[in-house]
Amino acid sequence: MFAHFSAAALNHLLLQNGWALPRLARFAGKTAQFSIAPFSFAYTVLPDGTLLSADPASNIDARCVIAPSLLPRLATHDELAHAAIQSTGDAALLAEIFFLSRNMRWDVAEDLSRVTGDIAAERIVETVQSKQHQLVTSASNLAQATAEYWTEEKPLLSKPTQINTFMQQVDTLRDDIARLEQRIKRLTSNPEK
Repeated sequence: MFAHFSAAALNHLLLQNGWALPRLARFAGKTAQFSIAPFSFAYTVLPDGTLLSADPASNIDARCVIAPSLLPRLATHDELAHAAIQSTGDAALLAEIFFLSRNMRWDVAEDLSRVTGDIAAERIVETVQSKQHQLVTSASNLAQATAEYWTEEKPLLSKPTQINTFMQQVDTLRDDIARLEQRIKRLTSNPEK
């Protein structure tokens, strides 16, 4: 049941991004499986570029295993999250899937306008985006203030320059010890000097 719903949602997104349909249509008849523990979904590409829910046990051309912890990062289009997806199978199909996942956008205002009307939908989306920006800015400021507190006020954390200096001192000490060991070996192996 959920597989059919997810296929309908993906098809809606594909139709909103009409440019994506011909790109995906090149892979008509191919099936991709997505495993997000504990769920597994498979979709077959139709000739028009839309998707049909398929049996995850069927003939799979490409597989993507996505850790649940990656989902929020993928939603924000984090490139490192895309790199953490385990994928096998048809390389061209996988490349297209990753390209589409990075570039397709959901037109929230369009869908919301069906319920609230165009002007209200635009205002709601603008408000949500503004609040999201404020939240990100606040979180960034809080992280900076916390880091500054723990490095300046209550030095629990070290600054990168302090760590680099410490590492250089450790390297110098290691080299000095190696030279001292060599000198001791020379003196003990040749007692006349």
